[in-house]
Amino acid sequence: KCNMMKWVIAAGLVLAAPFAASAQDAEAGKAVFKKCAACHAFGKNALGPDLSCVAGRAAGTVEGYAGYSDAVKKSGITWDDEKLLAWFEKDDAVIPGNKMIFPAGVKDATDRANLLAYIKSECKK
Repeated sequence: KCNMMKWVIAAGLVLAAPFAASAQDAEAGKAVFKKCAACHAFGKNALGPDLSCVAGRAAGTVEGYAGYSDAVKKSGITWDDEKLLAWFEKDDAVIPGNKMIFPAGVKDATDRANLLAYIKSECKK
C-alpha cells in the first residue's frame, strides 16, 4: 500500500512538472507579449490601458485611461490568474461587448501561462 502511494505521488509530480515550469517562464512570456505590445505597455496607457500590476486589479480602473467599454467598467471582475488566462484565450468569453480587438487570442495554454508570468513579473510596486 505504501509503495503504491509513492508511485501515485511520483506520477502526479511527473505529470505536473511541465505545467509548473511553463507557468513560471516569464522570459518565454515576453515573446508572447509582442502580440499585445501593439496596444499595451507597462507604466503608461497606450491604445489599451497600462498593464502594470494588472493581476489583482479591478477591471476598468486604470487611472487616466478613458477607452474602456461600458462592459468592462460594469463587469465587476477582479483580474485574478483564472480570469486573465481566460481573457488571453478569448476576451469576449470573459467580458462580452468589450472593445479589445484581438479575435485570435492566445490559443496555446503554455503561451498563456508564460504570458501571465511575464505580465506579473513587470509589476514594480
